[in-house]
Amino acid sequence: MTISIRKGGAEDLPAVLGVLDSAVVWLNGKGITAQWGTEPFSGRPKAVKQVEDTMAAGDPWLAEIDGVPAGTMTLTPHPGQYVEPADEPEVYVRLLATDARFHGQGVGAALLAHAVEETRRRGVSLLRVDCFAGGEGRLVEYYEARGFTRTETFAVGDWPGQILERRV
Repeated sequence: MTISIRKGGAEDLPAVLGVLDSAVVWLNGKGITAQWGTEPFSGRPKAVKQVEDTMAAGDPWLAEIDGVPAGTMTLTPHPGQYVEPADEPEVYVRLLATDARFHGQGVGAALLAHAVEETRRRGVSLLRVDCFAGGEGRLVEYYEARGFTRTETFAVGDWPGQILERRV
């Protein structure tokens, strides 16, 4: 099994939404409904617009296995509106998700390794990401296992978030 990563574009919105929708189903199957809710991204017009806007604000990337979209992330030069930008140039990982069919096969790790390479290529030394801090902190631990360090926490309503960073 080989994971290939390619730069995406606006035309990849259906593939990105497919990965995100699959991730919602996977999370819900694990009893995790607070992270991304229970409705597919593609069925929520505001969520579709948010994904479109995020992709347009940065560089979407798709991980593929045998030509099938297995994961996605978008790298932007700034976080979403709920997180303060860093006081230095940064690359921000957004919309990182793995299609449920490919969970546990290293797709997310491959995308994060690509994010490190891209950050270096751009001559930037700070790579940041934010994530859901609920669910006993499992997602926070996932990022820590890949070289990220916790910084500040935040909340969007009752949704707990954690910002993490990695120097590259």
